[in-house]
Amino acid sequence: MPDPDIQDGPPRGLIIAAAGVALAAVIVLLSLAAIRQTDPAPRPVAIAAAPAPAADGPQCAALLASLPDQLGDYHRAVAVEPVPAGAAAWQQESANTEPVILRCGLDRPADFVVGAPLQVVDEVSWFEVKGDGSSTWFAVDRGTYVALTLPQGSGPTPIQLMSRTIAQVMPAQPLNPGPPA
Repeated sequence: MPDPDIQDGPPRGLIIAAAGVALAAVIVLLSLAAIRQTDPAPRPVAIAAAPAPAADGPQCAALLASLPDQLGDYHRAVAVEPVPAGAAAWQQESANTEPVILRCGLDRPADFVVGAPLQVVDEVSWFEVKGDGSSTWFAVDRGTYVALTLPQGSGPTPIQLMSRTIAQVMPAQPLNPGPPA
């Protein structure tokens, strides 16, 4: 008959404590791994200055005060100081994507001439200027020109939401294209 005072292996309490410590270590390691794999916080967006003689005017002030916090998948971004007058930016959660940039108070785009193709989105007439990997859309039927630069693949939502905002705060004006080239 075995002696009840002799144990074969470590005490049961010690085994339970060791298993608990091991489980806690695994949970901590998995938590740290999950935190490290999330995208870094978006960095402030640098907005290049552009000639915008009407950026400090009442129409741009009204537009900037009414800008939405979100344009589809893009969230309002902090801009690097100094922020050009009449400008704002939105960016996606991922730090690897290009931002959406708004500029208000610009001069008439040089290519916006009689006969230039326009696209109407929610009562706002837009003129597109294509760039490398992005396109800039100018609202050309308001008292001041507004430009919205969209990165490739941004979809229609940013321009649709911005069209609604522009239509609400900036009254429509007759088109004023330049003479044909």
